[in-house]
Amino acid sequence: MKNRIFVVVNQKGGVGKTTTAVNTAAAVAGAGKRVLLIDLDPQGNATMGCGIDKRALKRSVYQVLLGLESAQAARCQTAFGFDLLPANRDLAAAELELVNMPDRELRLKQAIASMANRDDELILIDCPPSLSMLTLNGLCAASGVIIPMQCEYYALEGLSDLVNTIRKVQANFNPQLSMLGLLRVMFDPRMTLAQQVSEQLDEHFAEKLFQTVIPRNVRLAEAPSHGMPGLIFDPLSRGAKAYESFGKELLERMALT
Repeated sequence: MKNRIFVVVNQKGGVGKTTTAVNTAAAVAGAGKRVLLIDLDPQGNATMGCGIDKRALKRSVYQVLLGLESAQAARCQTAFGFDLLPANRDLAAAELELVNMPDRELRLKQAIASMANRDDELILIDCPPSLSMLTLNGLCAASGVIIPMQCEYYALEGLSDLVNTIRKVQANFNPQLSMLGLLRVMFDPRMTLAQQVSEQLDEHFAEKLFQTVIPRNVRLAEAPSHGMPGLIFDPLSRGAKAYESFGKELLERMALT
């Protein structure tokens, strides 16, 4: 299997983006694949959700982007079968510090390429909920985009903007970039609007729509406070089983692309 780099992105906050990144990493690692999760969000939620204390970090993706540390030196092991390139609040300063740096939008891509031991079969990048310089770095480093989205009206509005952004990055910085797929998350089948939006997505993005649907699930929401993926926190929950299915579907799609 080739090394694949996918970015999990949505400019809207609170759509289950980090939950998707962390649980997908755990699901694919659970299938026996070598996985690296990169936390590119200054909030460091993915880092904390993997049981790593962001306040105690000596090295993080911030130092990596500025060229002060190598990605290999900053990556750490989690207790869940995959590695993590962690983040904390220091990363917020990177937005300003990257402005005057050469190849500022390619810093993450270059850092990943420089890793001595690049035997990861999947690299997942969790981006902040904005179309920022950090998100641009994620898009420039990736070969595919995974878009988690809720089935609601405003999500559809934002999707067209995000698709346009992906096209611009593809045209100007990263010709290899493509939309891998849309993942419906926090889905409540009891809501008529959710069903309607889901049908619209199926109509307009049929080939790009993942078949797995992630339900709204309390256990997934509780897991980060325990420093672990929902897949590990409660493997029998509906949310955990859905992400396990998504991991399998992602691996199948990777084999076809």
